[in-house]
Amino acid sequence: MKSALLLALLLTTALPAADTFTLPGLKQDIEFAKAGDVSLTLDAYVPEGEGPFATCILVHGGGFTKGDKHSFIKPLFEPLSKAGFTWFTINYRLAPQHAWPACADDVASAIKWVKAHAAEYKVDVKRIALIGESAGGHLVSWAGVTGQGDTRVAAVVPFYAPHDLVVQAERRKALGGLGGLIGMEELNDAARKRLAEISPLNHIQGGLPPFMQIHGDKDETVPLSQSVNFETKTKAAGNSCETIVVPGGIHGMGGWEKLGSDYQKQLIEWLRKTLK
Repeated sequence: MKSALLLALLLTTALPAADTFTLPGLKQDIEFAKAGDVSLTLDAYVPEGEGPFATCILVHGGGFTKGDKHSFIKPLFEPLSKAGFTWFTINYRLAPQHAWPACADDVASAIKWVKAHAAEYKVDVKRIALIGESAGGHLVSWAGVTGQGDTRVAAVVPFYAPHDLVVQAERRKALGGLGGLIGMEELNDAARKRLAEISPLNHIQGGLPPFMQIHGDKDETVPLSQSVNFETKTKAAGNSCETIVVPGGIHGMGGWEKLGSDYQKQLIEWLRKTLK
């Protein structure tokens, strides 16, 4: 009982990026790659028991320019822990200091690292899912549609992901943070071409892992149509893709608590079914 209370307290308390927290089974600040002079780290939660366990790799959002492994994605820590998954939450290089494909390369490196250290963290390498929110949703979808061999995973869950970056820029009539991502300042034809090249929507093919998207219908940052269009094109290519719509949901799962949504329950059920 004391452990359960401690878990609930630790997972619902907001923490600055520099803080650490303790949790039975949690290992923190593990270096999974070195990119130049940048040390990329992750936290790993390992359930009790022999394993191997179905595993999730979590990728935070932040518009490609901010955030870390403790931010934005944090509402998923508790349900995944209670459900008995091994999970990892990762840092990646941010724009504008690091332009594309740095962030995508870091996600790929994390997948490879998790597979290489499967025995140590009780990972079932055949049952790995990627979960990302916002910019992290884009990154897990990118990994899902382009991954092969040691970067291929068994399932992908993007939350309110901008799958078409051209549409995102056109909505704002400006590049915004996407400019730093692609190293450009103006929304011109060259920028549109580059954004199209790095949009997961434009790399859909047959034989992809199953996708489940989760998106609020009141999202004014990344409209629900992004997920609708991605599902349509993914299914048209012969893949499995479904979308959970959160009524009243704005951008950011942290704001969904007051809505009474059961998205966490639906996520766990889908993961268990898909990663069986």
